[in-house]
Parts: sequence; C-alpha cells; structure tokens
Amino acid sequence: MITSRACVTAARGPDGLSDLQYHVYAAHMPSMTGIHVNPDYLEPMGPEEFAESMRYRDKGFRIRMVEVMLLTAFVLDPVPYEVIDRIGDYARELSVDVGMIQIARDQCKGARVLVDMDSARAGYSVRNDPAASNDRSNPSSTPAPPTPAASTGTDAVIDPVIDPALAARWESLGDLAPSTLGRKVWEFYRSRGYRFPGTPGSASPYLAQHDWIHVLAEYGTTVESEVEVFGLISRANDDPAGFALLAMSISLFQSGTIGADDVFGRERLDLTRNSRKIGIRLADAMYRGAIVAASFGGQDLLAVDWMSMADRDIDEVRSLMGLPAKSFVTLEHGSVGPWDEGGITSFQLSAGRSLAAELGEAYDSFGASVAGPERGTRKIVVSINRQARASAFDELEESGLLNSVLARRNVLRGAGPSEEPVRSTG
Repeated sequence: MITSRACVTAARGPDGLSDLQYHVYAAHMPSMTGIHVNPDYLEPMGPEEFAESMRYRDKGFRIRMVEVMLLTAFVLDPVPYEVIDRIGDYARELSVDVGMIQIARDQCKGARVLVDMDSARAGYSVRNDPAASNDRSNPSSTPAPPTPAASTGTDAVIDPVIDPALAARWESLGDLAPSTLGRKVWEFYRSRGYRFPGTPGSASPYLAQHDWIHVLAEYGTTVESEVEVFGLISRANDDPAGFALLAMSISLFQSGTIGADDVFGRERLDLTRNSRKIGIRLADAMYRGAIVAASFGGQDLLAVDWMSMADRDIDEVRSLMGLPAKSFVTLEHGSVGPWDEGGITSFQLSAGRSLAAELGEAYDSFGASVAGPERGTRKIVVSINRQARASAFDELEESGLLNSVLARRNVLRGAGPSEEPVRSTG
C-alpha cells in the first residue's frame, strides 16, 4: 500500500490519473504483488515520507519503484514536465541517482530508433513533429543516430548489415524440426514477409533479437502485442537501462508522434479505447518478465544468443527461461500469439504473400490471421437434399397433421376449412 500511494502520487497529472494510467497501475499491482488496489482511494505520499519507509529496501527495489512511476507517467499524452520533475524528487530522496531521470530520457532517444525501425518493418510509419521540438514535455522529438545498443554491453548495433553467411544461417532455420524454436522463428518471418538479417532490406541483427521473444512468449505483431513484448523484455532485465524500451514504446504508441493515417494510428486508439485491456495485458507481460528475471539470471534478453538454441524444442527453451504461461485473465482480454486470429496485421499478410511470390513459393501464414471484419465475411453453404425434403413433406401430409393445422388456421382467419396445403415443387 505504501508503494502504491507514492507511485500514484508521483505520476498523476494535474487532473489526477487518466483512465489509461488508472488501469495500467490497477492491473500492475495485483499482477506483481497479488494485492488489489484502487488508485482513486489512495492517500498521497510525498518523496520524504516514501524515502523513510524505503530505508531498509535495497537499491534495486528502489530503482524499480522509480521505474513504475516513470511507466505510469509515460502513458500521459503529452507527459507534463512537472510530473518528470516530481519523479526526480522521489528518485533523489530514495538515494537513486537523480541522473537516472535524464538517463531514462537519453535511453529513450536510443530506444526510439529501435521502436521506429520495428514499426517501419511492420508497415507503420512514424513521423516527427517539428513543432514539438521546443516542448519541454517532449525532450527529444528527433531520434538519436544509431549507436551501439546500450543495454547489451556488446558491439551489437541497430544498423542493418549485409552478411550472406548470417542470412544463410537464418534461412537454414527452415530445415529444423517443426517443434523447434528456430523453425517457429523461420515461420514467423515467412508469414509476415520479414527478410532475414544479413539480406538487403532486412532488420538489424539487434532488432531481430526481439523476434525470438515474440515467438517464445507467444505474442503477435500488432501494436498491443508489441507493448507486451517490450514489457516482458524490460522487466526480465535487471539493468535499469532495459526499461527504456518499454517506456519508449508506451510513449510512442500513446503519443501523437504516429500519424492517424498510419496503421499504428488506427490501432493506437486501442490503448485508450480499452484502457483496462491494455493495462491487464501489460501487467501480465511484466509479471512474466519478473519470473524470467528470477529464473534466467536477470539478463538482457536482447543479448542472448538465441541462435545457439534454435535446434531445441521451443517448450524446452521456455522451461530453461522459467517463462510462465499467460494468465487466463490476459487471454480473456485479447492477448494473442503469432499464429492466433488477430496476431498479425493485413499489411504483414500482404508482405508475406509478396515475399512468397518473389521467391516463387506458395504463401503459408502458418495459421496466422487478422482479427475481426478484416478476415472477410464467412460464407455459410447449406446443402439441401431435395428428394429427402419431398419425402418428408409426403409423410407429413399423409399423417393429417398438416391439414389439421391449416384447418385451424383458416378457422381463426374466418375462412373455410377446405384449403389445401401448398406443396413445394423444388
């Protein structure tokens, strides 16, 4: 209850919590702690009081508290600068380097490049708003240039590369057994028309890392599914820098930086139109990430050599990670996998068909389909056995039941009882 009071106090805007803030936090608490909290009934708690109550907590826990505050703040559109300043006050009192707030902003600049690239590959264009450049609530309206991935600690970069050997390695995943992790990733790429890393027009090897998580964690490739993926990845990483991906994806999808005429522009509305749904799905993704962190060493999932596990059964890899299944509540609120209805977009299906045609292959979605009306109207065909129908009519007529019914109907109408039944000639 203490942490809830502080986190809600820190992140609320001038008019209190927005609907999306409310549902994100209301779902986050029971998912992580098992305790249900109504944010509207929490008494405020300032930075000094909260810091006193946290004096016996380790630094890692205190950092997580600041991250929850930032997460709840980033769903505001736009994020008021005074909210970021207020969270900075909490960080300072918690003896968490206040520079973490600026680090979060800087990390988001780099993280945005990754999110932008993923959006473009999936058919969603992201536009910068020059008018926002002087807005203090929007510290960076221009993506930073590609730099080494900060959270990996490796030389991985987000620039695409041309590497025939790497491309051949990815292509060979299609030769693996159907139940293996690698084969499922191969199908994931083919169904969506994604080009393998190392080929022209492909994603960078670093961006491709998160595709393995899509498949392992069973998340589709719509906007809401991307939020789930980044939620799991960020929480599974013990390095606070990993939080940047989630903060950026939430801020990007919720803000106006994506035009309304883009696919994300239409789907983005789901984040606010059904706030409870996205709150529950994000909370479950972060819970799953927390379990993975405890079981898999808290490492950055974008730095794991998934290719070395490609020939292993996918369920075996999930067990190795300690990855729990999605909760029933999350499934009830629309969380879908790559091969489920609603787990793919129309653009991605079209891209998959185009790539198959280019390669001279028959297209296979491997079961993936778009949601709702986009699937088209299903035709219902009723087969009629006319001979059986005529025979049944003869039996009914001979029984006298039909004439009895017709006679009673005619009496009620005031007509005579002699009307004959009309027979079908079909």
